[in-house]
Amino acid sequence: MKIMSNEMLVAAYRDALNNGDDKTWIETLKLEVKKRGLSPKNEK
Repeated sequence: MKIMSNEMLVAAYRDALNNGDDKTWIETLKLEVKKRGLSPKNEK
């Protein structure tokens, strides 16, 4: 995965959820968010 700041990672995760992107991409982003201990506010 491309190296991203925490803010960029959360934004990419939110965008993927809102755009209905590929499920594997969403899961990959979600795993990385959890690994970093972040919590996106509008998680579905």
